[in-house]
Amino acid sequence: MKESLKFIRLQQKELSLLGGVSALLNWDQMTYMPQKGGVERAEQISLISRLTHDRIISDEFYNHILKLSDKKNMKTLEKHDRIIVERLKKDVEKARKIPSEYIQRAAKTISLSYNAWQTAKKKKKYKLFAPYLKKIIELEQEYTDYIKLPGHPYNTLLDDYEEGMTVNKLKNEFNHLKKPLTKLLEDIKNSKKYEKQKPITGTYPAEKQREINELILKHMMIPSDKSRLDTSAHPFTIQINNDDVRITTRYNKQNPLSSFYATIHEAGHALYDLGLPKGVYKDTVISQAPSVGLHESQSRFWENMVGRSKDFWYYWHTILKKKYQNIKNQDTWYYIANQVKPSTIRVEADELTYGLHIILRFEIELLLINDKIKINEIPDTWNEKMTELIGVKPRNDAEGVLQDMHWSTGDIGYFPTYLIGSIYSAQIHKQLLKDQPDTPQQIRKGDYQDIIKWLRRNIHRYGRTLTSEQIIKKTCNEGLNANVYIQYLKNKYSDIYDL
Repeated sequence: MKESLKFIRLQQKELSLLGGVSALLNWDQMTYMPQKGGVERAEQISLISRLTHDRIISDEFYNHILKLSDKKNMKTLEKHDRIIVERLKKDVEKARKIPSEYIQRAAKTISLSYNAWQTAKKKKKYKLFAPYLKKIIELEQEYTDYIKLPGHPYNTLLDDYEEGMTVNKLKNEFNHLKKPLTKLLEDIKNSKKYEKQKPITGTYPAEKQREINELILKHMMIPSDKSRLDTSAHPFTIQINNDDVRITTRYNKQNPLSSFYATIHEAGHALYDLGLPKGVYKDTVISQAPSVGLHESQSRFWENMVGRSKDFWYYWHTILKKKYQNIKNQDTWYYIANQVKPSTIRVEADELTYGLHIILRFEIELLLINDKIKINEIPDTWNEKMTELIGVKPRNDAEGVLQDMHWSTGDIGYFPTYLIGSIYSAQIHKQLLKDQPDTPQQIRKGDYQDIIKWLRRNIHRYGRTLTSEQIIKKTCNEGLNANVYIQYLKNKYSDIYDL
């Protein structure tokens, strides 16, 4: 028993270290790596992926897990060890269905695909990326054949990001959302305030934007000695280890809010990474988020429920006024930050139409996995759905099908978690206000300490000891509930647009 516990602890520690190496290689590729370094980097990532997978599926590791998971032995384990063993057994048994050769091949393909996507997006030519996407879809279909979860093949892909989620559950929630979202969008477009709203104007130097970004990170209590802020084509956050999270953003000189909100969003992810359980769970499968959707709830919560609130701008408009000479007053900035302005770009989307962007991607991914759409048909289908759902049409492939990096990195099944996270964020916000009614007053002061403490107690500390659904039920007294999100949006936008 002691020998087995010691072995699985050491194995998890080394797997954590390998994960950090892989994360660092990926971070470098997406930030500072020279373009010509892509081919060799693909081989490096491929090798690390295979070595990691080989360790996970090794007979020695599995046999120690089986020994510990024996009913008699489980009874003698301390509670935290039982939780670790139960989680490990499930993860390892799933991983053992996948050949190491596949892992290495997929990692190399994905690395090359990401480089091809960058080039294609820069040149606004989907055809340059299409052959790589074809390989990605084939790899994903091959993966579903290995795992074979019940029901729709897409269930297997979803489960990697949102454990227990199914196509049927998502269709019900998303179809339930689609009608009220499009109806609210239509009502807003027909309002007098919508007709009169104006875009942000002026030029905002990237250097000043960065200074403000660094300030918001400080207010959100992101330790400077445990984090970095860099730039990338697509903002992201990646955890290298328990004390090292990398945040990236991007800068638009015509729109300072783009970078500002991207930074707040990514800082929400970073806070969660830094708040995950350590102690007896350090360097184990438990010191991770239970799902991407719950992780996304943290970034969406900070970006929207905090960062786009009127109380938030009560404090921050005075900060921005010191940096920009043409800054507007508090109310103007609040309305600009919450302006409904249908856009072709998901990461620039307003809070209302964002969900429609996700539904579009979910529907296309289902077509792809089912072979109901050809690779060369995707741009036209994308543009048709964009016009139908949001009322805008991309001018080129970079504004359309090439805008996101997710397909290039093999993350089919990832997009739905953004909307799941948005729904969760509304539920979390509702419960926070019940538990701490003075939260708006704290936000008006630029003080987020109590919010962070509440999130640490109610969300972060659980890691993978519970599933996302269990955490939300425990915290909010109910599971995923799109109605809370719908009501939140209706209340907010009815007030803003006098509906």
